[in-house]
Amino acid sequence: MSEETKTVDTARPVARDEMSKWQWTWKEMKKNKTAYFMLAPFLLLFIIFTVLPVLLSIILSLTDFNMLEFPNWKGIDNYIDLFLNDDIFMLAVQNTLIFACITGPVSYILSLLVAWFVNELPPKIRAVVTLIFYAPSISGQVYLIWKTLFSSDAYGWANATLMDLGLINAPILWFEDAAYVMPLCIVVALWTSLGTAFLSFIAGFQTVDRSMYEAAAVDGIKNRWQELWFITLPTMRPQMMFGAVLAITNSFGFGAVVDALCGFPSVDYAAHTIMHHLNDYGGQRFEVGYASAIAVVLFIVMFASNILVKKALAKVGE
Repeated sequence: MSEETKTVDTARPVARDEMSKWQWTWKEMKKNKTAYFMLAPFLLLFIIFTVLPVLLSIILSLTDFNMLEFPNWKGIDNYIDLFLNDDIFMLAVQNTLIFACITGPVSYILSLLVAWFVNELPPKIRAVVTLIFYAPSISGQVYLIWKTLFSSDAYGWANATLMDLGLINAPILWFEDAAYVMPLCIVVALWTSLGTAFLSFIAGFQTVDRSMYEAAAVDGIKNRWQELWFITLPTMRPQMMFGAVLAITNSFGFGAVVDALCGFPSVDYAAHTIMHHLNDYGGQRFEVGYASAIAVVLFIVMFASNILVKKALAKVGE
């Protein structure tokens, strides 16, 4: 290598170090301006429909706003009322955390394991089995099946079977009894949880390079579980993160399941969640300032959950 080439090569890092972070960023953006131009439509929509609504919700959560009159500044009074004076909200927080802590991890692990099982099948059988597992998540009649199964009269399948077996003497009011509402909603949510995350996991399994398993066998990998932990899961970490985000979003926003099965509100607020409380004040009472405070709390909880999950997934394969 010539002396001139050496001088140029050693000068490049120095020149980059001499630039500020913003100068270097601007230089890279100009260099890749075509890529940024292609991303501009999505970025614009993301700012308009995601970033701005979040910022607007934070501002409105500090006001008293009914959508008709100009907002009145209240400061943190809405948050004080939420946590100190709103007993229904605290019950909603409790129900949401119970539902999220059960359905989030279970649906995530269930989607991962079922996708792993389906991926081992021959291609034609795999397509049929994937449809069977995925169908409940997209079927519009899925709640009708469960309402028929747990109908509150003697003709409901569950009641009829239990009465025939002599286990009960009178029909159980499944979705009108607070003792059964939450467990049944959790079961239905899990039954319909094999959705988009499930498909992304199947796609992730199919992108793993098979030669990596052969190399791992040489390095001492002895069984399929070690292959899954040390090779497969680290390779499909983007799909796992995507599935985790969906699991968190679904577990904290499961109001549709309760509304379809129990109506709104559920009996004795047995399955009342933060989403229900948000819809109540924002869509029914039009107390937008108070509803915005609820939305901000929900956003913070979901954001914190995403950070924890991201850190947990970073340890996969270690």
